[in-house]
Amino acid sequence: MPSDALVLGFDTSAAHCAAALVSGDTVLAQASEDMAKGQAERLMPLLEQVLAQGGAAWSDLAAIGVGIGPGNFTGIRISVAAARGLSLGLGVPAIGVSVFDARAHGLPRPLYVVEDARRGMVYVQEFRDVPQDPLLQDLSDIGFAVEAPLVGTGAALAAERADLPVLVASVPLAVAIAQIAASRLGTPQPRPAPLYLRAPDAAPSNDPGPVMLS
Repeated sequence: MPSDALVLGFDTSAAHCAAALVSGDTVLAQASEDMAKGQAERLMPLLEQVLAQGGAAWSDLAAIGVGIGPGNFTGIRISVAAARGLSLGLGVPAIGVSVFDARAHGLPRPLYVVEDARRGMVYVQEFRDVPQDPLLQDLSDIGFAVEAPLVGTGAALAAERADLPVLVASVPLAVAIAQIAASRLGTPQPRPAPLYLRAPDAAPSNDPGPVMLS
């Protein structure tokens, strides 16, 4: 795959809608809009906008990069479904990238990515030579195996308890997703699927189901 292949990356795993178009190390266009809801309606127009700003068409793309979470359940499903549909329609691979990988992109190891999971919880993944499994942890019980910098939306919260330095991500989230997807081109990749580390907030109804009449 050419090193200058065009890759479109996007993410709606939190209260935002973000996208970036890259060609190798060059960022051709990017956009990010804060929004608590409405990502489903805004995502495709935003992607069209980023493509136009980068002087590209859908048919120019070599791959799609998509954020798979963890994060907002609905937001993750929106992006993953869009990526799968675009992959099928354009005949290009869709490559899932976790928020952990995106936050750690371009930063030295060892490193902890800490994302705010709300309600006093954080998502944590340790990056050494080989990344460790991601975890959902209570802030009051958080601990770190080695002393290393923190990065992510929950890094400042964790640093208050662990007294570790906090880093800034090397590039915006959507840019990292696109660049990581580009680096994985030409290698076997699983179909993008949401990365969930906690149960959904909505619980199944306890009401009895409808009675079927014969």
